Amino acid sequence: MGNGALSDRPDGDGAWGRFKTLLDEQNEWPTRYTFKFIVPAEQLDEVKAVFGGHPVRVRESSKGTYKSVTARVQMASSEAVVDIYKEASSIEGIIPL
Repeated sequence: MGNGALSDRPDGDGAWGRFKTLLDEQNEWPTRYTFKFIVPAEQLDEVKAVFGGHPVRVRESSKGTYKSVTARVQMASSEAVVDIYKEASSIEGIIPL
């Protein structure tokens, strides 16, 4: 796991489960959800792949070392949002915002 910030326990406990609960408390599904990440420039294509054909906005850091990636995607459920974060967390050097 890239950042190691969230547990990947299948029983829904741990940080992923708490995050899912928070998403459900703050959103009505389906909804447009905004994902934001900071990623090393060389990992940009991997992050774009997480979002499939959905458009992403990319901004470059002042030195060009990192990219800021923002995607607004229609999501059906908190589980779908968590799945995106889990997939993205496997990318080396990624930082979710």
